[in-house]
Amino acid sequence: MSSTRQTVVLDVEGMKCGGCVKAVERTLLEQPGVQRADVNLVTRSAWLDLAAGEADVQQVLSALADRGFPAEERALEASANGRLAQSQQAIGWWRRWRQLMVALVLLVLSVLGHLSEMGKLSLPYLGTLGFHAALATIALAGPGRPILSNGFKSARVGAPSMDTLVGLGVTSAYLASVVALIWPQVGWPCFFNEPVMLLGFVLLGRFLEERARFRTGQALEQLARLQPDQARLILPDGEIREVRVGALRPGEVVQLLAGDRIPVDGVVRLGASAVDVSSLTGEPLPLEAVPGTELSSGSLNLEGTLELEVRRVGADTALARIIRLVEQAQARRAPIQGLADRVAGRFCYGVVALATATFLFWWLIGTELWPQVLHVPSAAMASMDHAAMGHAHHAGLGSGAATPMGLALQLSIAVLVVACPCALGLATPTVITVGTGLAAKRGWLFRGGDAIETAANLDQVVFDKTGTLTLGRPLVTQVLCEGDADHLLRLAASLEQNSRHPLAHALLQEAQRRDLALLNPSTVRTVSGSGLVGALDGLATTIRVGRPEWLQAEGLPWSEDRFDLDQARASGATWVAVAEGDAVLGVVLIEDSLRPDAATALDRLRADRLNLSIFSGDRRPAVEHLGQRLKFSPDQLGFQMLPEDKQARLEQLRRDGLVAMVGDGINDAPALAAADLGVAVGTGTQIAQDTADLVLLGDRLENLPEALMLARRTMAKVRQNLFWAFGYNLIVLPIAAGALLPGQGVLLSPPLAALLMALSSITVVVNALALRVA
Repeated sequence: MSSTRQTVVLDVEGMKCGGCVKAVERTLLEQPGVQRADVNLVTRSAWLDLAAGEADVQQVLSALADRGFPAEERALEASANGRLAQSQQAIGWWRRWRQLMVALVLLVLSVLGHLSEMGKLSLPYLGTLGFHAALATIALAGPGRPILSNGFKSARVGAPSMDTLVGLGVTSAYLASVVALIWPQVGWPCFFNEPVMLLGFVLLGRFLEERARFRTGQALEQLARLQPDQARLILPDGEIREVRVGALRPGEVVQLLAGDRIPVDGVVRLGASAVDVSSLTGEPLPLEAVPGTELSSGSLNLEGTLELEVRRVGADTALARIIRLVEQAQARRAPIQGLADRVAGRFCYGVVALATATFLFWWLIGTELWPQVLHVPSAAMASMDHAAMGHAHHAGLGSGAATPMGLALQLSIAVLVVACPCALGLATPTVITVGTGLAAKRGWLFRGGDAIETAANLDQVVFDKTGTLTLGRPLVTQVLCEGDADHLLRLAASLEQNSRHPLAHALLQEAQRRDLALLNPSTVRTVSGSGLVGALDGLATTIRVGRPEWLQAEGLPWSEDRFDLDQARASGATWVAVAEGDAVLGVVLIEDSLRPDAATALDRLRADRLNLSIFSGDRRPAVEHLGQRLKFSPDQLGFQMLPEDKQARLEQLRRDGLVAMVGDGINDAPALAAADLGVAVGTGTQIAQDTADLVLLGDRLENLPEALMLARRTMAKVRQNLFWAFGYNLIVLPIAAGALLPGQGVLLSPPLAALLMALSSITVVVNALALRVA
């Protein structure tokens, strides 16, 4: 996290559709110090980037509350927050369930009243107009009150929402019925049953939609449940005590029994066991844990007893970091969502305008042009309206309106209710939420919807060589020098002992094998893409370890003829030259093993019609040797490339399409940032992972084609949802406005409109959930 920027997560209530999301985003970005705001409708959260010292979180919360979106800041402590969230969620479910039950009881009573009025039941009191008026009043004052209140607040601040449209519909039906009841001479029918039925269908649809939305985030919930609440702390006197995980501190030691989830990030101090890391990395084979092995929280100890020294706790653990990355990714929208967001932001204004135009047209003009619409045959409407049960003094909307005013009211209310900005707002984020959750369960961390969309449309993939196509665990195969090979290795390993580069590991491993005593480095400087230069305690001369070409550029005498390098050229080994002062001591030959699944992964990418390349800082013979083994043509190979060379080549490739760069090292970070999609393998350095748009945890290169396939499937679902959301509104709104009434006699009643609106939202969520089983 930057020192001049802080990230704050807000849980925001009251968001129902894309218009709400736009209103929340606009409100957040208007606040001083808010640099970026990503709002997620599915998880009802907002991720803010705040300028340190300039933003007041309480002021932001107050601004949201004033606009009808109460919010609270979310604590980043995973375990306590998880229990609190579950408690709040249970309260929210109970509130929704209670509202739904009341609305459905009222709906059943309204239907019974219709049956009684038609003579189907002998319950005379249920068929009276006063009974229907009482039901409608209770419906609006009870389960309908939050909808009316939220809709009014949204309209008052200039951000009408789905609640505004539904509120206008039920209020119009109720007030028109009250007028007809008090002043019968106006000649309007009473339709008190319509608010009851509208609210019943709307709340039922929202409850089902909420259940489906909850399932879209289950992958993240499952990740959070990997964190245990208790740990077995080993006290200094050897006593073992059960403590809360949040009470642990770095340096303390915990005991892990077979079957225990690992509660913290730490290093094995004592014992040996097999550890299942599949929940975090997707690796099918267990990790063999021995003293010195680093383990991440959420992993499962399978066999023996381990003693683990605590390194990181709570929000600092790898598991907590993964969860934060996924949550933030779900908030970052895909570019394809831009059109839906722009439409959703203005959608409610358009619907209100269409409803007003519909009312005026059918009241003043429509019935004059087509007088037969006031007498639509009941058979034509039996399939479109429940109101075939209608009766003279208490007609249902759509039961064959007898006056222009009654027909105009019916159609305008249907327009208000059938419109569905929810489907537009949910079309993309629901799929992104499911997709990122699925990816996280398999150890693939997309940075957001924009990364998923880019991954789905790639044209070319560029690979680094060492640690990406190879295992990154190279071994020293030969030391070529004119003097003491042990002295050369001691200098090289001493300078490299704090480096995480795979070649440094090879030098240190060889020095350990030869039992060489290392010197302490006093100063070390990394020359990106070239090597290290520094000083060692006890030596007055400067030590350089790196590429021979770099030493030559530094002015040191270098000649390939000085050492017998013919065998090295043939083998494709990597050359690491070592210099002491102004003298080049010799060359260390290092070879790395190819990843066992590299050839299969590359074949799968080629089958997906992706162009592949290798960009490496290694020497030409080593790169060409690897390229031949992996079926690369000479024009697909780049060798002896500095980080700036990789950036320049990537810029050229990007002119021909979207490019992904796959790497793992510090020197890969600039190229990862320069590519359209930076991909870091999980065994690489932290800076590479922080720069990347997609992090592949684990050690399988086949994760890459599988992750890209998931991205393509995700974007296919997004396009399906957007097609449905736009198509639904484009087709149903004209029908609700009466476009088919004169010619075909098709009349869409408000209750049926409410049911269609609910089904449209549920459809996009269910289609997103289908991604989990595809």
